[in-house]
Amino acid sequence: MKLGFVYIITNKYQTVVYTGVTSNLPQRILEHKNKKYPKSFSARYNVNILVYYEQFQWIEDAITREKQIKAGSKRNEK
Repeated sequence: MKLGFVYIITNKYQTVVYTGVTSNLPQRILEHKNKKYPKSFSARYNVNILVYYEQFQWIEDAITREKQIKAGSKRNEK
């Protein structure tokens, strides 16, 4: 069994959001804060404040949930 998390982070002004999936939430948030991937979306927009997460027994379920969240946000943009 591999745990999975879907999470939403934002910047300090709460003007940008990012939704992601990971199997190790604390480590992944630290990677965002430390800008481990300097050219990534979260690094460019200083998105590193955790505002929401869900935990799943299986990483596949977290991926499915992430897709649901992202589909809903795109529908609201129109």
